[in-house]
Amino acid sequence: MFEKNKGGNQRGAEPPEVDSARRFDPAPVTPPEPTTRMTAMIGTTIRIKGEISGEENLIIEGKVEGSVSLRGKDLTVGQSGTVKANVSANVVKIDGEVKGDITGEEKVIISKTGRVQGNIVAPRVTLEDGAKFKGSIDMDPSERVVESKPSSLKSAVGPPKSIGEKEHGAAGAAK
Repeated sequence: MFEKNKGGNQRGAEPPEVDSARRFDPAPVTPPEPTTRMTAMIGTTIRIKGEISGEENLIIEGKVEGSVSLRGKDLTVGQSGTVKANVSANVVKIDGEVKGDITGEEKVIISKTGRVQGNIVAPRVTLEDGAKFKGSIDMDPSERVVESKPSSLKSAVGPPKSIGEKEHGAAGAAK
């Protein structure tokens, strides 16, 4: 029914398809950026004193004193990591020990092996069962405005009452 011609194509058949991207795109194709984030690591035998800043994720397994600032990137303090520094990153995960204030742009996670002494400021904070934490947590920095007006809160609540004093006077105090 079909006859072959010299080029090897059958008569009546369509020519083979050519990749349209190759045929119509004369510009060189640049490879896409890698989807895997780069991660640096401070090993268990490394000790650093000073300021650490960068634009890649960081895992600390060694000892760091000073400050750590990773804007928009993640910081993990591993189980053998010890940090005596104020820390700031997008996501901060503590499996080791941190003595200093922690700021998480997205969240802060203290795992069951984590130990933190310092204040945390982040919109989301997770303390896993077994985590050790001593400090304060601020999950809404806009609440600091309320702290600056304590007199209005005192007038709304009233003066402090003693333990035996009831709402309608001191009748409960005299027994």
